[in-house]
Amino acid sequence: MNELAKDTPADHEPIFQDLSRFRVEPGFRGRSGLVVLAWQIVQDTLFAWSPQPAYGWRRFLLRLFGAEVGTGVVIRPTARVTYPWKVKLGNHCWIGDHTELYSLGPITIGNNAVVSQKSYLCAGSHDPSDMTFPLTNPPVVVEDEAWIATDCFLAPGVTVGRGAIVAARSTVRTDIPPGTVAAGTPATVRKMRERPTRGLAGAARP
Repeated sequence: MNELAKDTPADHEPIFQDLSRFRVEPGFRGRSGLVVLAWQIVQDTLFAWSPQPAYGWRRFLLRLFGAEVGTGVVIRPTARVTYPWKVKLGNHCWIGDHTELYSLGPITIGNNAVVSQKSYLCAGSHDPSDMTFPLTNPPVVVEDEAWIATDCFLAPGVTVGRGAIVAARSTVRTDIPPGTVAAGTPATVRKMRERPTRGLAGAARP
């Protein structure tokens, strides 16, 4: 007989996690429930329905709800931000289509950093050692000039160092050192990133 089955009480009482006891700690969201609801409505309408070139409008909406947004930030209308007041976007960073900034905890994206389409930055999890399955919110940091390529997952608590590249469809579970190229699931460093030799005299953004 399966050992787990032998240990499970006949009345099916939980032995790993009891979601009936789950509660969100006061202040965890960082704003009241009404503000959270207001942002969800704005994100699903005024933000998501805005034309693609309306970057200034989306920057305004994020700032209105407490995000720190630098100059020249490019964020697509299909990007999703859970709690903007926990997000910091550096100057001239790019946030691609269908990216998810799951900002239960702080998410920082540095100057000139790129988070490409369909990537998921996850600053939230649960504590499986506690029967009540409480939320946790370790921060996620993408430092200046890093590039998170398409369809990557960044786990809670990771930092991608300055100028690092994370290759497409990688899963990042540990910190990525600055100036490296990482790939795979889990992502591991494959080589150092070479410094550009072209476009050093103020080339325009493509």
